[in-house]
Amino acid sequence: MAGAALAPPKVRTKTSVMRGHRSRIALINAIPVTVFLLILFVYPITGVLSLSLKGDTGGFTLHWYADALSGANLSVLFSTLRISAETAVASLLVGFVLAHAIARMRPVFAALAMLIVVVPHFISALVRTYGWIILLGEHGIINTALTSLHVPGAPFSLLYNETGVVIGTTSVMLPYTVLVLQGVMRGVDGRLLAAAAGFGAGRLTIFRRVYLPLVAPGIGTAGLLSFILCLGYYITPALMGGDHQTVVSALIDQQVMKQDQWNSAAAFGVILLLLTFAGLGILGLARLRRKKTDTRGGGS
Repeated sequence: MAGAALAPPKVRTKTSVMRGHRSRIALINAIPVTVFLLILFVYPITGVLSLSLKGDTGGFTLHWYADALSGANLSVLFSTLRISAETAVASLLVGFVLAHAIARMRPVFAALAMLIVVVPHFISALVRTYGWIILLGEHGIINTALTSLHVPGAPFSLLYNETGVVIGTTSVMLPYTVLVLQGVMRGVDGRLLAAAAGFGAGRLTIFRRVYLPLVAPGIGTAGLLSFILCLGYYITPALMGGDHQTVVSALIDQQVMKQDQWNSAAAFGVILLLLTFAGLGILGLARLRRKKTDTRGGGS
């Protein structure tokens, strides 16, 4: 700052001109991106929002939101939230174990393991869903194996219910969870764990008091990401949930394709969008709070 204040007037003028020139170039470069977002993001959302507030006569109404938040529709919304939460928890439990194991591998083996986790994600979701239907069916591989082992209660009902939906959606969200957690776990300094062990802490204490707090931000991010993605997921719940396990995305499809209720479907779409924004807001607040805590800790 002192150097800039002591600079000759010509130098300061030239610097200001260069900054102004760069700002104009940045604005020009931002125009295509802005237009792209306005056309493909802002305009459709504005259209859906206006459609959800339009009555049968063309006037303003909140009827569609009241209808979406009452009766059977509200039950479907709660069911969607519950399935999304269950999927997030299941993804975290399985993904934590996988990510922890991968993080402790050598780089070559870790890369191979991540390839095995991620590659199925690039296969069509429809193909993967039908694969789960074959596996989980009454005469599928899993029930056949459990029956041959004389497991009490086998064969189990693993399809066309909430259990089947959670299993299918968990398999879809698992790669995202493992990617997030593995990146966080790789960044944990092993010297901290060794130092805790050197002071006599047991494995459970090290995991609970040292390791878990360090990876907690990744756990929160991965869980919230799985929850948000599952809110609007359609293919797996529609195929593995059956007629009695409807989620909001399937309900929107029915209202548009079979009932021609575009206004009601738009209201559900806006509700899902608000839930997504709420999740992202919670994540942002958590990161901001953690950053403030780290800043205070560093300052002290």
